[in-house]
Amino acid sequence: MAVKNLSKDRFSNWRPILLLALPVMAENFLQSMVGFVDTLFLSRLGLEEVAAVGIANAVFQIYYAVFLAVATASTILVSRAIGERNKSSVSAIISNSIYLTIFVGMVFGVISFFFAESLLTMMGANGQVLKLGTVYFQIVSTPCVWIAMMYTIGAIFRGAGDTKTPMKVGIAMNIIHVILDYVLIFGVFFHGLGIVGAALATVCARIIGVLLLFRQLYIKELVERKARVWKGNRRIMRSLARLGIPASFERLFMRFGQIIYFSMIMRMGVEVYSAHTLAGNFTIFPTMIGTGLAAATATLIGQSIGAKDIQAVRSYSKASMMVTALAMTAALLTIFLTSGATVRIFTDHQTVIRLVVTVLGIDTFAQPATAVVTALTAVLQAGGDTKYPMYVTAIGIWAIRTLGVYLLGVRLGFGLMGVWIAIALDNYIRALLLYWRYRSFKWIKNVS
Repeated sequence: MAVKNLSKDRFSNWRPILLLALPVMAENFLQSMVGFVDTLFLSRLGLEEVAAVGIANAVFQIYYAVFLAVATASTILVSRAIGERNKSSVSAIISNSIYLTIFVGMVFGVISFFFAESLLTMMGANGQVLKLGTVYFQIVSTPCVWIAMMYTIGAIFRGAGDTKTPMKVGIAMNIIHVILDYVLIFGVFFHGLGIVGAALATVCARIIGVLLLFRQLYIKELVERKARVWKGNRRIMRSLARLGIPASFERLFMRFGQIIYFSMIMRMGVEVYSAHTLAGNFTIFPTMIGTGLAAATATLIGQSIGAKDIQAVRSYSKASMMVTALAMTAALLTIFLTSGATVRIFTDHQTVIRLVVTVLGIDTFAQPATAVVTALTAVLQAGGDTKYPMYVTAIGIWAIRTLGVYLLGVRLGFGLMGVWIAIALDNYIRALLLYWRYRSFKWIKNVS
């Protein structure tokens, strides 16, 4: 997708952002639906199986943070090379991104195979949940190179301005996943494999997805078949590491901070933690919107920088902040206004219902700031400045959010309301810090 000169009408810049973002949103939504079906199938086996997969997925969140950081670095470099119209550079970046992804995936695979039980024990698993979780985790995470490859190759296509191919492959992969899930968990003409079947279905679906994406790289002519293209390049590897390491720490700070303040919320009681979990499930929908718009923003900013079109960079970044704020806030406002009825689908516990509705109201107020954080993190990272968002996230999560949860939620006794007020404060402060950096325009950096 080539970058074009933009008109002065800022609203004209919304269209390319939305066109790129919509397939990403659809892909994220489908993945969430598959996760729901996965949980539904496992719930028929027993609560231990559901808990085992849930606690394994909690560890996967840390893995995903690192894999997504490599993918982010790949998007930045590919989008710039596309903007420069440098086809040989695009191929070289793709090949080296894949090499780095394979290395990182294999390292995490080895760790998973030998330390699966220890990792799940650290997360609080014990008894039958630990036994089942260890089996599931080892099967899914030992070949986690396929997970990492899904992230990276999908990010490569998005960096090239093609968000439809990952969506189409994602649809095919998710259909295969659901079919294999049912067949392998419950069995068809053979005895079902239970949780082992769920793990094998996940791995098989991912392998098929990666092979389909890899095939599309050649069909779309993003990589050449020449041997020289697949040679390691130290300069590109250094660039990927320089961009990816801060991006991974930014996400890890977020994940580890969540673990800490989640433990505080759990101590507030089952009702409070259940309400927090339900509210979090409702906020997934605006998050999907923000994730799609952020992916589109990163692509367009990267391509504009590669094309040396700074006016386009300014226009796309402003448009991204506006459309992300409007879309995410409108989505959550709609959810909040209907939450009194929709929460009752999940529970009839009056205290839980009241808490969910209350915190969704608080989060609706915070949503414009959350949207600005989402948009500007993508803008700054696409500009090559992955360190500043890392610093801001570290400050926000540890000095504001986690400390705020303790002070407002625990110490002052505001409970779940205090927790979500702390989250809102974190987002507003981070939005201001990121906007200050954005206005300085010091975030456009040479990444080669």
